[in-house]
Amino acid sequence: MTVLEVSNLTKRFDGVAAVEDISFSLTEHTATALIGPNGSGKTTTMSMLAGLLRPTSGKVRFEGTGGDPRATIGFLPQYPSFFPWMTAIEYLEMAAGLSGMPQRDLRAECEKTLGFVGLASSVRKRIGGFSGGMKQRLGLAQAIIHGPSLLLLDEPVSALDPAGRREVMDMLKELGETTTILYSTHILNDAEEMTDQLLFLRKGKLIEHGALEDVRRKYGGNGFRIRFTDEGSALRFAEGCPWTAQREDSDVRIPAEAASMEAILQFAAGHAGGIRSIGKDTVRLEEIFLKVVGQP
Repeated sequence: MTVLEVSNLTKRFDGVAAVEDISFSLTEHTATALIGPNGSGKTTTMSMLAGLLRPTSGKVRFEGTGGDPRATIGFLPQYPSFFPWMTAIEYLEMAAGLSGMPQRDLRAECEKTLGFVGLASSVRKRIGGFSGGMKQRLGLAQAIIHGPSLLLLDEPVSALDPAGRREVMDMLKELGETTTILYSTHILNDAEEMTDQLLFLRKGKLIEHGALEDVRRKYGGNGFRIRFTDEGSALRFAEGCPWTAQREDSDVRIPAEAASMEAILQFAAGHAGGIRSIGKDTVRLEEIFLKVVGQP
């Protein structure tokens, strides 16, 4: 089932296009990463989808809103704002009310959600004393308190240390079992870990999109990689093997269409000098990113 349909979405500021004619759709219970260099239009896109910016042209269609998108959408901006004099529970109760949640059992739901994001011990602490990571967790809590079917998250782990990022990514994986997630990020390892679909933006244009594995196949991630102990061994193997081979320092990559694993193993048995490992070649998202959007 399609949850979000974006058609020819465009936003211009003083005649200059920040986002230009982008179209994509999201299906339920999937996670989609919106990636691109700084200034590519990620935040502008997110702001239009969340209703904070009016598009210059194009359409955004949400399914299952029942006439009130607040009941279906949860949004975490890149830099969420808070009232420092409020406690975490007061802020979340306010957010829940603005989302249209009924007052019945509201306090219990807010406490449960704060526990889920790791703020159980800070329920009654004032937000003014929160660290950046704690505020990011509180921002996530306000985005999910009403149980939305679509989460829009703009750089959801940007303010967190590695341990905090791991915890939040685990939370998002759990949420992804029942929720559709669209998130922008510049942390490519996170996108590689939790995404069903990739959307690449460059200068406001959607220049590539598709399932992670499809994009990997397109950009060279469907072959084999042989790792060597030194560059000399890799060079001798690449020059002597009967197939097209690409050497990268002390690694040799062979396209899947050039040879089978069985053939590579047979050849390697007679040229085993310096070989550390042979396996499937999974191109990293960082490599794909540089190929798609170009060098910074």
